[in-house]
Amino acid sequence: MGLIWETSSLVFFVLTVVIGGGAALAMGRALALKWRPLREVFVYAGLLGLADRFLHWGLFLDKPLDIYKGTITSIHYYAVDTSVLLLFACLAYRITQASQMTKQYRWLYYRTSPFTWAKRETSD
Repeated sequence: MGLIWETSSLVFFVLTVVIGGGAALAMGRALALKWRPLREVFVYAGLLGLADRFLHWGLFLDKPLDIYKGTITSIHYYAVDTSVLLLFACLAYRITQASQMTKQYRWLYYRTSPFTWAKRETSD
């Protein structure tokens, strides 16, 4: 047991970063494409964090059917997993939002970085 991962670094990388991170990227992009507010990213990342904890508990702990031996209820590991997922979801949300703003309103905004846009100067 480590500070960041519960069973091994490989399990954390595969389950949380690769699989969960991919789901979080898709979730953040989907919410941005539907013009949903950023607060919904936090709600859905929390739910995705619960699913990630369940997979860690069900697949990789020593006694998965004995709930009192595993750490499915560990607040610490839930916070670590959810923080990683929230990072991926917020990145995808902001990149998609910047892309949408500059493509749909190209006469008003231009892209300044992958995450930001700025208002065009009008010549009145």
